[in-house]
Amino acid sequence: MQDNNFTPPPRSTPTASGADRRALKLDLFPSLSPYSSGFLSVDNDHNIYWEQSGNPDGVPIVFLHGGPGAGATPMHRRFFDPDHYRIIVFDQRGAGRSHPLGSLKNNTTKHLIQDTEMLRIHLGISRWHVFGGSWGSTLALRYATTHPTKCISLILRGIFLCEQNEIDWFLYGMKKIFPEAWEQFAGLLPEDKHDDLLESYYALLTSEDPKTRMDAAIRWSLYEGACSSLYPNFETITTEEQKQSALALARIEAHYFKHEVISAEDSILHDIDKLRVIPTTIIQGRYDVICPLQTAYKLHLAWPEADYVVVPDAGHSALDPNLRSRLIQATETYKSLK
Repeated sequence: MQDNNFTPPPRSTPTASGADRRALKLDLFPSLSPYSSGFLSVDNDHNIYWEQSGNPDGVPIVFLHGGPGAGATPMHRRFFDPDHYRIIVFDQRGAGRSHPLGSLKNNTTKHLIQDTEMLRIHLGISRWHVFGGSWGSTLALRYATTHPTKCISLILRGIFLCEQNEIDWFLYGMKKIFPEAWEQFAGLLPEDKHDDLLESYYALLTSEDPKTRMDAAIRWSLYEGACSSLYPNFETITTEEQKQSALALARIEAHYFKHEVISAEDSILHDIDKLRVIPTTIIQGRYDVICPLQTAYKLHLAWPEADYVVVPDAGHSALDPNLRSRLIQATETYKSLK
């Protein structure tokens, strides 16, 4: 387990180049723009958006976003020192700026692993650090067990293994902590459908009627958003861009929860021997309601060689201040690896 009193190494800032950043509360790096971006055609249907920022000659690090279907944002570039890292961010199939947006066709975990590897080859990268949270931790683990020699390190947050008990918790267990949010989520459906939320929502989200799809997507996305932070964040979805992002997230999540559940026999936990030599940090918010700590703890028990950090005052969101600080601390620590 990583020492909770660990002092991160210094890093440069735009206001004080080379200044010693020894305070634990590390903040996001300043906003930056990509130096290159494009679309990669991964099959006859899907084109995935990718971008690179930071140092073109730096050590590559790839950001795997959550959801599945959430997409990446400019904020995600800011977990990494742009003077040191070549920062690769991309939107997975059907998510964010990839198109067709919200598409469920040929959208599986296996496809996403293949896409990640195709992007690495497309960008001419031999090995890279892999950074993923929530669903991004699932994809990072699956990618690493498939391509272990391509991973310099893993930084994993909010561990999710995509197993049935976790999906049941998302649909029903979170009600115990966020009953108001759950009532709004379930309230879209008649009460006799509350025992089968996933099937009912999947039917709505794949409906031929655009309004039916959108109404369901907004309820789903608001439910997830309200439960993500240590302090409840009851967001609104009003702009067309927000609505389309909500639709992609809800459709793809429901699709994966219905069709891509990982059985106990095929659990990622059975493949840890493939990962033991990869330097890894597991960072988990104590009060993560979306991905409860129990899963991260099971991963820790199966993989004691990995650093395991429980942040005592954080929830699920990577932007919860103390969780964010720990994530940046990990990216600073792994500067020593190339």
